[in-house]
This record gives sequence, C-alpha cells and structure tokens, in this order.
Amino acid sequence: MRGIKVFIICLCIIVSAAELLGPESKKKNDKDKEEGKEWGEEDRGEPESLDFEQEYVKGLNKEIITLHEYAEAIRKTQDLPKEDDIAEDNQLKQMEFSLKMLKKNLLRHTEGTWLGDLKDDDYEGNLDKLVDNPQDILDTLPPLPEEEEPELTPELKEAKELYDAALAKLNRRSPDLRASILQVKEAADMGYAPAKIKLAWSYLFGEGVELDLDKARGIFEELVGEGNADAHAGMGFLYATGIAVPVSQAKALVHYNMGALGNSDYAQMALAYRYWAGVTVPSSCQKAMDLYMKVAAKVASGVTLSGGPSIQRTRLLDEAEGTGGGGALDSDLIEYYQLLAEKGDVQAQVGLGQLHFQGGRGVTLDVNKALHYFLQAAKTGNAVANAFLGKIYLEGGDGIKADNETALRYFRKAAEQNNPVGQSGLGIMYLQGRGVPKDTAAALKFFTMAANQGWVEGQLHLGFMYFSGIGVRRDFKQANKYFSLASQSGHVLALYHLAHTHAQGLGVLRSCTTAVELFKNVCERGAWGSRLMLAHAAWRARDSDSSLLQYLSLAERGYELAMSNAAFLLDIGEVSLFPEEERYRRALQLWGRAAAQGYSAARVKLGDYHYYGQGTHRDLEAAAHHYRIASEQLHNAQATFNLGYMHERGLGLTQDLHLAKRCYDLAADTSPDARLPTALALARLNAETAITKLANSVWVTPFAAAIAGDAVSNWDVYLITALLGALGLVVYLRRPPN
Repeated sequence: MRGIKVFIICLCIIVSAAELLGPESKKKNDKDKEEGKEWGEEDRGEPESLDFEQEYVKGLNKEIITLHEYAEAIRKTQDLPKEDDIAEDNQLKQMEFSLKMLKKNLLRHTEGTWLGDLKDDDYEGNLDKLVDNPQDILDTLPPLPEEEEPELTPELKEAKELYDAALAKLNRRSPDLRASILQVKEAADMGYAPAKIKLAWSYLFGEGVELDLDKARGIFEELVGEGNADAHAGMGFLYATGIAVPVSQAKALVHYNMGALGNSDYAQMALAYRYWAGVTVPSSCQKAMDLYMKVAAKVASGVTLSGGPSIQRTRLLDEAEGTGGGGALDSDLIEYYQLLAEKGDVQAQVGLGQLHFQGGRGVTLDVNKALHYFLQAAKTGNAVANAFLGKIYLEGGDGIKADNETALRYFRKAAEQNNPVGQSGLGIMYLQGRGVPKDTAAALKFFTMAANQGWVEGQLHLGFMYFSGIGVRRDFKQANKYFSLASQSGHVLALYHLAHTHAQGLGVLRSCTTAVELFKNVCERGAWGSRLMLAHAAWRARDSDSSLLQYLSLAERGYELAMSNAAFLLDIGEVSLFPEEERYRRALQLWGRAAAQGYSAARVKLGDYHYYGQGTHRDLEAAAHHYRIASEQLHNAQATFNLGYMHERGLGLTQDLHLAKRCYDLAADTSPDARLPTALALARLNAETAITKLANSVWVTPFAAAIAGDAVSNWDVYLITALLGALGLVVYLRRPPN
C-alpha cells in the first residue's frame, strides 16, 4: 500500500512536468514571441546554439588577453628616462584600467570565467562601485600630461616683446595707431606668428597700413600651411565673404572647423553662430552650445568684477535717420564738463570719473584721470567718489598699486552713507579677507544691503555665495534669481553663470536654447567687441571700405549689430568693393540674418527689398509677409504703415480701405513719429472715400457727375481731392487725443 502511494506521487510529478515542458509549452512560447513582436519588441539577436555562444565568448576573451599582452609588451620594451617612465606608466595604467572596465561591462551578466585572471589589483576593490557611475570612473583616471608651449628662440622672444608692447598701446586706444602697427610689422618680419596674424587683419582692415587684401590673404595662406588655427579662421572669413577669393561656403566651413579644433576663438564663434542659426549647416543647439561655451570661458576668465570697459554700440541706420540715442559725447560737451569739474562742480567730477573709469561715449578709458576726478569729489565727502576710489585701490592697474587698507577706508566712508557700491566693496573685502579677517557672514550682510538697492555687483556676489554655498546653505534657485537680476545690467560674469545654470538645469529647467543665447551674449562682450567702435570711427572718417570689412568680420562672429551696419553700408552704395547688383544681394543676405535675430528695422528692409525688387525679383506678397512679421511680432510702426498702404492700393494684399485705416491708426498709436505721415495718409484716404461716395450716390448732382465722369479734367479732380484732403486733415488733427 505504501509503495502504491509513492508510485502515485511520482506519477503526479511526471504529469505536472509534462504539462510544463511538453509540446503545449513550446506553442505557448511561440505565441508569446509572436505577441511580443506585434507589440514592437526588438529581436535581441541571441545565439541559437550553445556552440556559437562558446565560440563568441572565446573570441572576445582572446581579444582582451591580446590587449593585455600588448600593454605589458609596451611597458617592458620601452627604455625611457625616469620622469618620462612615470608618465608612460600612468598612461599604461589608464589603458589597462579602461580594458578592465570594457571587460566588466561586456561580461558582467555572463559567466564568471570570462573575467579571467587580472594581474593588477589596484582598481579591483572599487570596480563594482565605479561601473555604474561614469563620472567616478573619470575621476579615478590619472590626469593627461599638459601640453607645454615650445621654447622660443632669442629672436622670437624679442619679437614677442615687441608685439606685446604694441598690443598694450593698441589696447589703450592710443592715437598713434600707425606706429603701433609698424611695431607689429617689425615683430612679424622676425617670424612671430601672432604678430603675422595681427598684421594680416591690419592689411585686411587698412588699420595703420594701406588696405591690401592680397597681402592679407598671402599671410593667411602661409600660416595655414604651418597649421596655424587663427590663420585657418582668417581664410574661413575670406571664403565665407568672397573677399580676395571666390566665395566658397564649403571651404569656409573646412577652415572654420580646423581653426575651432585649434582653439581659435574667431573660428569657434563663427562656427557656433552657423550651428545656432542653421547657416550653411544643419541647425544644432548642442554643437552651438559646446563651441560658445569654450569662447565664453575665455571671456569670463579675463573679466574683472567691475565688468570691464564699456563698448559703444552705434547703429548706422538710426544715426542716419537721426533716431540714434546714447552716442558719443560731443568734444565740446566733454570740454564743458571738464571746465565745470576744474571749477569744483562735484557732479561733473563724479561723472567724468565714471566715464574715464569704464570708458565709452567717446571718452578714453584712463584710470589715472578717473582717480584725479574722484579724489577731487571725495574731498567734499561724496559717497560715489569714495566708493569708486575704493574700487580703484582694490583692483589697481595702470601704475596704481593695489592697497587693501586704502580701499577699505574709502569703502567704509561710502558704506556709512548707505552707498551700495561701498557696501558691495566691503562685502568683497570680508569675503576674501583683504585688509580684514575673513567673515562670510559680514560679506553676506553687505552684499544683501547692496543688492536690495539694485547694485549689480552685490547681486552678482550674492549669486556666487548661494551657488557655491559660501556662508549660506547652497540654493540654486536663489543663485539663479540674483544672477538674473545682475544680468539685466549686462554684467558678463552674471550672464556667464546664468548660462551655466540653464545649461545644467540648476535651479531652473534645463534649456539648451536659453543657454546658447546667454553664452552668445557673453562671447559678444569679449575684447574683440571693441572692433565695433573702430569700425564706426572708420565710417565717421569716410573710410567706408575699411568700415565695411570690419563690420563683416564681426558679422561672421554672429554680431547682429555688425550685420545690420554692414548691410546699411552696402545699401547706401558708398563702398567700392562690389558692383551694384552684388551689393544689393549681399545686403539682402545680411538684412535677412539680422532680421532672424529679432531686429525689426532689418525685417522692414527685407520687405522693402522684395517690394522694389532689389537684390531679388519683385515679390509683393513676400514684402507683405515681412511687413506683417515686423508689425505683429516686433510692433514696428513703419511696417504697419506700409501694410496700410498696400491694403489701400491692393498691392500684394486684398484692397480693403477699412483695414488700411486700421493699420494707419495702429501705426500712429505705436510711434509718435508716425503721427504726421499717418495723418496725411488718412486725409488722402478720407478724400478718396468721399469722392467715391459722391460718384456712387443716388442723388448725383451735375457737379458730382462731372467729377465722376470724363467731363472734368484731371486737374479739376486733383484740385477737389486736395481740398477734401485738407478738410480731412484739419478734422483729423482737431480730434481729441486717445
């Protein structure tokens, strides 16, 4: 009986196994596979036979062993000096560790026999921890050897000294430009490559030497043969613009890529702009951000806490139309302020001190002159003068020795009068422990007081403290808030750190588009931005060709202002480099690129070019399209007026007098300058409407019938239209304002 029970139990087990592993299970598995394929599961390509899997494993294992043997052979056969041997050993360890990580990632889910016997146990303990975190792997790798600059010969050292001295004169905006460039030429003749690059651009711009495009191209081509990155950037500019060589965007891209790989800031910016705007390359936000980030790091590393010298940005179109504001101060006005300052006018002293401290508005940056005026104003106890004296002595420069004690004394005098510049200065000194014991709590207090009064440096340093967690708990949202406030004043460091918060998603949602725009803004505030003022000075000196070439060089970097100014110079026809038809085509292209960056006047110009058929065939619908964008999105009064005229006449748009009147009214409401032309247009529109109503009226008088018919001459019609238009104008001008 007992044996029968055991037999029955065994039989049950066999039957159960048959149900699980029998033919039905195969059908079920096949069905599951089919369903999986229906739902889009990917075929993983698993080997069908065990023999194939074993051969696959065996082959990979052989490759890894071969690489290990190769690394060992290199170590044993190399006979290097001791210092080089250490560096080589680090590289071998790095290679071996990378091989181990490769093996671990490939074989972690398979048999343990794949791992084999590893000779070095230095990294074994941390292998399992590191495999899931790539950053930890990178942190453990030995650093790569730093590239050292080649040793210069005595002649090249002398040339470098000459070049550096010439650059120092140029950076001070010395009036003796020709002597400085001749010094650069002397260094270039001695074979110093950076001096050759500078000389080539000088020939290209006619800066200190006679404009000679062929000489510029010759120097660039010579240095390209030596692999110079800046020379590649120069050739990229020539091919992109068709200056001294035929236009070739393909060759320009090649040179820009070579220059960018060689760390040329010009090539990196030009290539980044093309990726950002999708110009001759597919648009790529990530590639643009990577390139802009490299240039922005260079710019930020050379910026002081004061933000650096200001750059005057003048639009030639606005200047020609008399609407440009904030331009250079008239020399007579500056002399007047100087006279007031010497007579003891404190406000004039402070104003001139600030102008000389930051430069711009036609005033040369000169810290010594700024010190002179601030010292005069400080004698009266002026808080602003005391605060800026503290900044001068804190940073030093131009023969003024930095002095922490003097800076601290002036900052305290200003802070006692609740001056935010002085409060921010005290915050810096407590934060860095300069002249006082280091105290982050006191620094936080002074920065907060300055930031609450809207001072940009207080906002910037508060952002730094919250971003890094210095003296406060780290808070990326607060850091982003203060960086945003400081960036509204255009501070380069604030823009730079704000760009990083958007690029990495720290305290804000990650946004590549916003980060690229911010990094681009930082890059355009580099030292090369001063070329905008030099180009404007060349335009004022009636050297249109030099001005155009300088603006074109900045336009390739992506400066919207340079694009619109270059297009304006081509538009007015005062340049001799291109024939008329080519001028208009180039101007149309530049207006288009400037319009893509949001400049409303450039969008109106695009409409004008299509309306009149300049540089392209006449296309009234395209003109109306551009006018509509400028009107509805950019709120441009001129574009709105033009739309009204096209609706009135039925040019490219459906003729509609009601829409025409609506557009004229909107133009008048948008800009005060549009009120007079709008009033005249409305008067004409009212007159035409009145005549049309008279002509179509049921009660046609003989006089009206004569006007509507052919009995009256054109002169009579014009006279009556003018009278009715004048009447409409009087009625319109006498109506109450909105």
